[in-house]
Formats: sequence, structure tokens, C-alpha cells
Amino acid sequence: MIVMDMKINNFFALNNFHLNMSYPKKIVGSYVKDEYLKDRPNFRYKKVNILMGANATGKTSIGKMLMQIFNFMDKKQFDTLTKVITDKSKEASFTIDFVGDEFILYRVHTVIKPPEERKYLSSDICVRVKSVKINARDSYETCVHRLEEISEPGGESYLEELEKVDGLSWVFQYPMDSRESNQVYAARDSGKYTHVLENILKTLDSSIIKVDMSEEVENTYIIRYPHQSVIIQDGKVSGSNVLSSGTKAGIELAGFLTAIIEDAYGFYYCDEKFSYIHSDVEKAILSLMIQRLNDNDQLFFTTHNMDILDLPLPKHSFTFLKKDIHDIEQPIKCISASAFLKRSTDSVKNAVENDLFAASPSIDLLYELAEV
Repeated sequence: MIVMDMKINNFFALNNFHLNMSYPKKIVGSYVKDEYLKDRPNFRYKKVNILMGANATGKTSIGKMLMQIFNFMDKKQFDTLTKVITDKSKEASFTIDFVGDEFILYRVHTVIKPPEERKYLSSDICVRVKSVKINARDSYETCVHRLEEISEPGGESYLEELEKVDGLSWVFQYPMDSRESNQVYAARDSGKYTHVLENILKTLDSSIIKVDMSEEVENTYIIRYPHQSVIIQDGKVSGSNVLSSGTKAGIELAGFLTAIIEDAYGFYYCDEKFSYIHSDVEKAILSLMIQRLNDNDQLFFTTHNMDILDLPLPKHSFTFLKKDIHDIEQPIKCISASAFLKRSTDSVKNAVENDLFAASPSIDLLYELAEV
């Protein structure tokens, strides 16, 4: 599953929000391998998407909105969508272009009308699904042109329309303090997962001797220290006071990384899982995630870590989010590094340090406290 474009209005803090994941021309010698659809070299997409920005600029909201959209298309239940509408007296909408299975580009356009009564009804949900086959020579742009030429009406109900969608596959990871429950990956190859888990946890805590898989209890792992052990069962830790915050985050990251290695999904969203982890470790794990991405995979990764800018990624991999509370029509905007930095010698890190994208947080109010 590959997300190519999304437009969101009146959900979370996202109004008239637009994010595009195509790019104009192939990058020669790119660190990210095969940034195009397999067997469709002209169909280019951003395989790695690093989202950066100040606090409260929408990094987590983008992921949560995508998860709500995916669940809506998969389970065909609209309750989770209507819960995150910002102003229920106004119309809310989203449009998403994505590649599913069998070389098909889908466009799902959804409009949710304000409820006439207290709660939303199925009659308030209007969905239109269009799709086109991605031919061998097609680019995203040529497919979009054909999508826009489709004029026949959709089905009478949103349920009927969503039956047209196929090829959904995703996994999300959120910060530990998020209200969203993280998806615990049950590795098909338990030996591989154990190996990944042990290497990550021993990197984060050098006092860990070994990580074993329990032979008696299913989906249970044992973290062995010199004088005690900690049990992980179904992703939950007993005796968690023994583990540091970074080590706890490492448990979920191990499942996330194993999912990428085993090609379990296709779409991966990792949201600020490294708040308690050293910068060098974050860079190493992100590099490994990118290296192990498979054909037609896509990774979204949010971070505040400036050292990530040192990675030799294409400039189009970096998107900076900016919040302008004075712009009611579009409070959160996306700024692509590649729109500003055109030369191969241009440095993304230098641009950020000099606030070229005007996305740095304002700290004037903090300095005012010096006078209190």
C-alpha cells in the first residue's frame, strides 16, 4: 500500500491540508532504493517520508487521520471518523490517492455532512471511489489525469462504494503516552523477532544478558539480567520498573522493525518513538528501516532529531510542518525541502539551522521569563 496524495479538511487541526508523495524525476544514486512502483519505473513515489516540525504542528495528527481513514475503508464504520471532526456544524472531507494491489491507483473522496440531529447517520456519509489500472509506462500524473476523466456516478451508499477498495495493509506506532493503542506485531518468524528484539534491547541497555522466547507460554519473551528477569507477554511488560523508558520503547520498535524485515504490511508510520533514545541509536535504527524496506513499501517517520538531517536521503524525503494560528483557512502547512533546495550541493541541515523553511518554534515567550 502506497499513499500518493491526501487532502484533509475539518479533521483534528487539519483544514485545507494537502500532502503529496510523488516526485518529478528519478534520483541517480539515491540512498533509498527503488523509489518507484515495481515494474512501473515511471510511477515514482516518496518511499521514505521524514516529517519534522515544532510541537503541535500536526505530525501525530497526520498519522492518526491516516489510521482513521484506513480503518474506515477497511471496516466501513464511520464512528471513528466523525469523532475527530473539528467543527461538527460544518462539512468535513478528505480525498486520498493510494496504490493497492494489482497495480491499481484508487482515489477515495469522502464528504461528511453536518448532522441534522445529535448524531451522524449513514446518510450523512458520502463516498466516491474511482480507480484506474497502472500501465507499464504510466506515471502517477498520467493516472491522475485518467482518474479525473471518470465521470460516471458512484454507488448509492458509502458501503457500496467502499466495497470497490482492495489492497489495504498498514501498521502504526505512536509515542508511549499516546491514547492510541499501538499495534503489537506478532512475528511469523519468532526466531527472527527474538533476534531483532535482543539486539535492540542490548543496544539500549548493556546490562541485558540475553532475550529468550518462552517455550511454555505463547507470544512471551524473557529479558534476562544478571540477577533478575523481565517478562514480555503479548507486548506488555511485567516488572516494567526495571526497564528504562528507552528500553520500553525498544520493545515496540523491535516489532515494528521485524514487520518491515518480514514484509508483513506495506505502509509503516512511526511517530516519535525515540524521545527516550540516544540520537545515534535513532539514526542507526532509521537507517536500518530504510535499508530493509521492500518493493512497494512506504515509511513515514516523525522526529525532532536534527541529526536525522545528516542521513544521505533525497531532499524530497524531508517535509517540514508549520503552524500558523492566524491562518484560519489553512493553519498547518507542508513545506517540502526539495521545493527550496534545487542543487545537489544544497544542505537540508544548513537550511533548517538557518530557518529557511520558517518552521522553527518561536521561543520569544521563554526568553521573556528571564525578566520575571
